[in-house]
Amino acid sequence: MLTTLIRRELLDNLMTFRFAAAVFITLLLVVANTVVLLKDYEQRLTAYNTATKESHQKLRKEKVYSRYAMYLVVHRPPNPLSIFNLGLDKQVGNEIAVYHAFVPTIWDADKHGADNPFLNLFTSIDIALVFQGVLSLLALIFAYDALAGERERGTLRLVLTHPIRRGYILFAKYISAMLCLLVPLLMSLLLSIILLTTSTTVSLNADEFLRIGGIILTSLLYVSLFYLIGMCISALTRRTSTALMLSMFAWGFLVLVYPNLILTAVDILPKPETQTSAYNQIKQMWEALDRENKQFLRNDAVLGPLSRDGETWGFRLKGGEYSFLRDEDDPSTLLYFYQSGFYAGKVKAESEPHVPLVQDYYGFHNREVVNTVNRTWLVREPALETVYIQPANLGRMLLKFSPVGLYDGATEAWAGTDLEGIQDFFSAVRRYRRAVIDYFYDEKIFESRQWFAADEGTADWDALPRFSFQRSGIDINAKRALPNLFLLLAINLILFTLIFLIFIKSEV
Repeated sequence: MLTTLIRRELLDNLMTFRFAAAVFITLLLVVANTVVLLKDYEQRLTAYNTATKESHQKLRKEKVYSRYAMYLVVHRPPNPLSIFNLGLDKQVGNEIAVYHAFVPTIWDADKHGADNPFLNLFTSIDIALVFQGVLSLLALIFAYDALAGERERGTLRLVLTHPIRRGYILFAKYISAMLCLLVPLLMSLLLSIILLTTSTTVSLNADEFLRIGGIILTSLLYVSLFYLIGMCISALTRRTSTALMLSMFAWGFLVLVYPNLILTAVDILPKPETQTSAYNQIKQMWEALDRENKQFLRNDAVLGPLSRDGETWGFRLKGGEYSFLRDEDDPSTLLYFYQSGFYAGKVKAESEPHVPLVQDYYGFHNREVVNTVNRTWLVREPALETVYIQPANLGRMLLKFSPVGLYDGATEAWAGTDLEGIQDFFSAVRRYRRAVIDYFYDEKIFESRQWFAADEGTADWDALPRFSFQRSGIDINAKRALPNLFLLLAINLILFTLIFLIFIKSEV
């Protein structure tokens, strides 16, 4: 009997105009969007490869190690799965300098590459966004008259004259509708995957296919949830016009109004006082380093008189970065001003006796800079957490009250374009910075002659540690997506139970 009911409902749905419209609209939007996003990904990948090559070439041209701060740059590659959910992949900067004088974070990154203005009109719409709007609306259109329409036509009363359980009727309607909705979902995703695999710039491994499978499962639960919302409305009403109106209201509120309302509310939240307090603490730490630097120079019998009370050889804070000033009129001065691009390519004969002293000075100074940065990071990290991460987490928590928020959070986690996925890259950059500093310590680069002069050997950039980054494994993606996935499944079960209780107690 159940099989007969499913077959009947399935044939009724397949013969409707809304099924044909669902297939056509979904295929058109998803496939067209995939083509545009694939082109955009190719451009971003080209920009990444170009920027990486240029940074490496610029670094190799420098002769002294101190110039690494300007050209040792790490670039974040674009995520091929951003085609499914763009997330933060394009919003966040994709190049970051590696330097011992600051700890790199997601908020310090810059962007490289120029976007196509025409493509920008479309590349903000990913496949997940199409499913969020289109498939949820189609699910409600399939569901709004599932029970109300049969009540209105009198066919439900006729069916119940036979010895058929009401639970069978609900289950048959649900299964048949989900099979119909599964057709455009799977067809569109299959064509998108074919386009990706045939592209010469995209290489998908087994883990990425598993991630795509996770996105498909999440999409199925999302569509099911909206179908059950529509069926619940249909079970509570007796007229299809009323059910349609309420379904459209529910779709507009859940998909359009509530998510944007939450995002706007989070954006206008007042900034905590932590930001000002952290800035003042960090400023005091750098000022203390400045005083230690000047004291070191004053206490040196040779460098002290040349330093002119720390001004010529002194350490100055400009724009948040410390730099040395060079007095070009003083032939004994070996230091240079980083931001102006001066560097001592050759040490003059009269300055040669001062070289060991300058090496000691740089060894002291760079060591203290690293220590100061480590101390400021203890203040800066929790401040960044309070100012940026906590509001983002608050927004994500509030968005969980909407199916759109749950679906977006889960698909971002599967694709690796969520905040945690982007932070993985910057965590790798921080580990790389630590590796570079350790290398400088081990090889005594900070106090070497090559730190500031290139007349007795140049910097060996090929010996530096190499940066490498691997995206998180499928187990990590699944762990991050599981909470939202579980909530989608739980709401599905609750709604189906609620619909069953309403239907068995309602009069036909």
